[in-house]
Amino acid sequence: MLACAAGPMADTQYILPNDIGVSSLDCREAFHLLSPTERLYAHHLSRAAWYGGLAVLLQTSPEAPYIYTLLSRLFRTQDPDQLRQHALAEGLTEEEYQAFLVYAAGVYSNMGNYKSFGDTKFVPNLPKEKLERVILGSKAAQQHPKEVRDLWQTCGELMFSLEPRLRHLGLGKEGITTYFSGDCTMEDAKLAQDFLDSQNLSAYNTRLFKDVDQEGKARYEVRLASVLSTDPALDSELTSKLKSYEFQGSHFQVTRGDYAPLLQKVVDHLEKAKAYAANSHQEQMLAQYIESFTQGSIEAHKRGSRFWIQDKGPIVESYIGFIESYRDPFGSRGEFEGFVAMVNKAMSAKFERLVESAEQLLKELPWPPAFEKDKFLTPDFTSLDVLTFAGSGIPAGINIPNYDDLRQTEGFKNVSLGNVLAVAYATQREKLTFLEEEDKDLYTRWKGPSFDVQVGLHELLGHGSGKLFAQDEKGVFNFDQETVINPETGEQIQSWYRSGETWDSKFSTIASSYEECRAESVGLYLCLNPQVLEIFGFKGADAEDVIYVNWLNMVRAGLLALEFYTPEASNWRQAHMQARFVILRVLLEAGEGLVTVTPTTGSDGRPDARVRLDRSKIRSVGRPALERFLRRLQVLKSTGDVAGGRALYEGYAAVTDAPPECFLSLRDTVLLRKESRKLIVQPNTRLEGSEVQLLEYEASAAGLIRSFTERFPEDGPELEEVLTRLATADARFWKSPSEAQSGQA
Repeated sequence: MLACAAGPMADTQYILPNDIGVSSLDCREAFHLLSPTERLYAHHLSRAAWYGGLAVLLQTSPEAPYIYTLLSRLFRTQDPDQLRQHALAEGLTEEEYQAFLVYAAGVYSNMGNYKSFGDTKFVPNLPKEKLERVILGSKAAQQHPKEVRDLWQTCGELMFSLEPRLRHLGLGKEGITTYFSGDCTMEDAKLAQDFLDSQNLSAYNTRLFKDVDQEGKARYEVRLASVLSTDPALDSELTSKLKSYEFQGSHFQVTRGDYAPLLQKVVDHLEKAKAYAANSHQEQMLAQYIESFTQGSIEAHKRGSRFWIQDKGPIVESYIGFIESYRDPFGSRGEFEGFVAMVNKAMSAKFERLVESAEQLLKELPWPPAFEKDKFLTPDFTSLDVLTFAGSGIPAGINIPNYDDLRQTEGFKNVSLGNVLAVAYATQREKLTFLEEEDKDLYTRWKGPSFDVQVGLHELLGHGSGKLFAQDEKGVFNFDQETVINPETGEQIQSWYRSGETWDSKFSTIASSYEECRAESVGLYLCLNPQVLEIFGFKGADAEDVIYVNWLNMVRAGLLALEFYTPEASNWRQAHMQARFVILRVLLEAGEGLVTVTPTTGSDGRPDARVRLDRSKIRSVGRPALERFLRRLQVLKSTGDVAGGRALYEGYAAVTDAPPECFLSLRDTVLLRKESRKLIVQPNTRLEGSEVQLLEYEASAAGLIRSFTERFPEDGPELEEVLTRLATADARFWKSPSEAQSGQA
């Protein structure tokens, strides 16, 4: 047995290093293949996405809108090169100025001062006094001394503070979030979810604000995102819900108008995009999105998503709204995102062949047919080159919409973001950690192709599979209570989803990670199928290498995931990474030497580790272990068995120092050797007359900053005023920003 010794915590997790990777998204070829009308459609959708993406600042931390505004003012007045001369004259070193540029690029990339992947705060890696001198002596400060000084006084302390509670996004004493006012706890979040369920309201586009009246009674405001405020202009399905309620001894008020000025700009550009739509599906989709953002109606967004699902194989693909719930500590509020992309025809043809095989492949999944959807709704599956992805980060693939009722009955779409995969997940051999030397060349060669296979299976057959047993408002079941047997217990089905309950609302805090784990497991399981590998062009020894590297990548990712675990709070900060750690634990538990994780000492004399996967045992040991685990995951999900699901999932997700792996100690090693996620520079589109131009930027922190400085040429100052006004209007809910709820850590 190995003894476990904990090392010091690496504070580098709260800074972005000066040598962070920066890549540019290349979509020039795909953009130039668009017709003039398609370019105009893509341009206006991109504008809508970028305007809406600013709402993420208001969904992240109390100080994020002020930091963004301060940076925008600085760089609009002096570009990074001009500001550099001033900074060096103020006594900064080249390294310190580069650290500031990297920080600014990070804020723009993540739409706030918390990493989109891991929800960890990052702070400038230079002395605060030096940054203050640069800011207060800048041209922006000379032109508007009071505004710039006020901005610095509002956010300067919080920009640098690493007080325990401010290190991560979270709820109550666990962290900071602006989805909830500062005094909300997990109990408040649960009560609010029960209230929303009782009124058949979705949490996706809401925030929750809590006040306590003179009698000490809690009063909650559920605020919907919309252009319209509470006055009921034009009666809509929502107007009747905008009122006060008494619920379980508490007072609830449903209001709307969150992010109104930003959503107005979103709506303006969606209206303009409508004129260039390729077909009636796109027109009706945009009309419903406009209705959704105007009224605050998720039902309208669902209707728009229906038309979006029906719009098969468009040249310009897009989606926009309050979509992913990963960053809500409770797991049910959606972060704003919008993307616009062009189809990559060669890769899409492979995904189309995978779709054609999907019904056959679904039968291979390790659960009874009754646990699969009654009918596989053939989705669109395309590889896209992203033009615009506004929000807090860019994923590699997406399976949307996230509305369970639509996914079960209407279908969904899968997209793989090809030009994101090409830059974000490329690996240099010399930067590879935790692998044996003999695995590194193989890994470098096959990681990209194996990831294409994994993303395809994960999105299409992972997220696209499985049935939720439900009873509707009329009491009708979507399964046969008499004949359907739970394969884990041998008994009839004892639990299901009642009317109004969804996967997210029922499984709340573990829903996202559990579902990612299920999808990742499906990918690993089905990549063993020769037919799948042949679709992607792999046979014989190449196919075996793709399988090996796909499994090896998952095992390594499970170890890297430890960066996203917080020992102090015993919680995970990133759904995908928690999922990968769980899979590592499942494969370790399979035994027989399938997977080993061994602490070692590196050539630099510092702690290191090695992961090994015995490729000869993937099918004989790995596959049966994954099969058992996958079946349990699906059965618990289908039956809505929250207690069973939590027990299984949280058991595997527990991080302890039990030998032989000593994961808590290994976490220090992972932090010591971690590589920061790359920053991605995106282009802009600009309308010149009736022509749309593509503006591209260099792959550097300065290039990323320039892309944002040029993103809002007409109304930058107006947007900054809007952001600070909206942030200030709600600032009381998090005390004054300078106090930042100190003392509750």
